Amino acid sequence: MRMDYETLHVERVDEHILIVMFDRPEVLNARNTQMALDQMEVMRSLYVDTDGIRVVILTARGEKAFSAGGDLKERKTMTEADWHRQHAIFEQNIMALRDCPVPVIAAVNGVAYAGGLENALNCDFIYAADHARFALTEVKLGIMPGCTGTQNLPRAVGSRRAKEIILTGEPFSAQDAYNWGLVNKVVPYAYLMDETLATARKIAANAPLSTLRAKRALSVAENLDPHTGFQFELEAYNRLVGTEDRVEAVNAFNEKRSPKFKGK
Repeated sequence: MRMDYETLHVERVDEHILIVMFDRPEVLNARNTQMALDQMEVMRSLYVDTDGIRVVILTARGEKAFSAGGDLKERKTMTEADWHRQHAIFEQNIMALRDCPVPVIAAVNGVAYAGGLENALNCDFIYAADHARFALTEVKLGIMPGCTGTQNLPRAVGSRRAKEIILTGEPFSAQDAYNWGLVNKVVPYAYLMDETLATARKIAANAPLSTLRAKRALSVAENLDPHTGFQFELEAYNRLVGTEDRVEAVNAFNEKRSPKFKGK
């Protein structure tokens, strides 16, 4: 797996955890075209081959911003055609994030506005620093959310709250995000990565094929009726019964030891 990127810091931790860090703190980690291309490459590479990665943590450099959204300085001189071409890259980037087979945790270290929040919403769940702030500000810029914001936000906070957030474009606090169900945990900034890594390690210690299929079943369930979703769940479940990891888990339980999962 490639580890050197122009706009990202990518780091492997404990063999099975990958930290992907937006690395443009001087511009509040604003998302330019190169950042979208870099992030898309990381996520697509995991789709093809997880390379032993069992959890991804998506975060950003610095204390101020997860991402302030699109880089408006880059967009200032764009023609309409240029804008559409760039947005097509953003669209593919967000789909690569959604399609990442392994669990992705967002560790929001500061402001997450517009495309920054949309990136966090496309992760499996979110931890946030207590000073973080969130907003979908697009209506203040003559556009609207265009990277699944209108789809994911209502699922997280409910339709009426999502309409208020999107139509006003106003920011809200990490505590509000937690109260409304957008964020799973709020912690002081100094402990954000410790808390996120602790959870990532719990996930990474589980049978990797189980977490992959459980994530897929959960994602599919959002768009299916319960009966059809249950059939998908059963197909995924039955594929796990014959795995080496399932046998190892039962043996480890009976031998009173921790299982050693191999993803087989």
